Amino acid sequence: MTTTSKEISYFQLRLQELLNTSFPELAGNKEFIQQRSDLAASIYEDAFISGNPIERCNEIANRILFEGLHFSKFDTVFQVVCNEFDTVMADEELRPFALKMFPVCEKVFDAYELTDDFAYTHDYDRLYTELTGVIAIWIEENGLQ
Repeated sequence: MTTTSKEISYFQLRLQELLNTSFPELAGNKEFIQQRSDLAASIYEDAFISGNPIERCNEIANRILFEGLHFSKFDTVFQVVCNEFDTVMADEELRPFALKMFPVCEKVFDAYELTDDFAYTHDYDRLYTELTGVIAIWIEENGLQ
């Protein structure tokens, strides 16, 4: 079930929305988006043909569509920026600044085993503190620019 360049599936739109919001590093990966959304559409169709109710078909397809996309590094950086640095910049500057800090903070994540439920672990607090420090040092050295 491959879509043509003019077709955009429901699953592509849902995935693209999530990637634009929480996974900017994947938002431009058209091959990933196409493969994942095609697979979700195929799984949905198979589940429907097998007699599953619509809700169950959606649940099965969403599991495939969003697999491995529950913990977002960018959302974590954005949360740190919003919680810890919101008094030094205007609200409309928070997301663009988090996007700027994301590559700066990327190496911090390497020390952690990131799973879908990582945000609920004790290591998350340590990561949060490290990210706050990296961003504070960057601001000290570079200003808010």
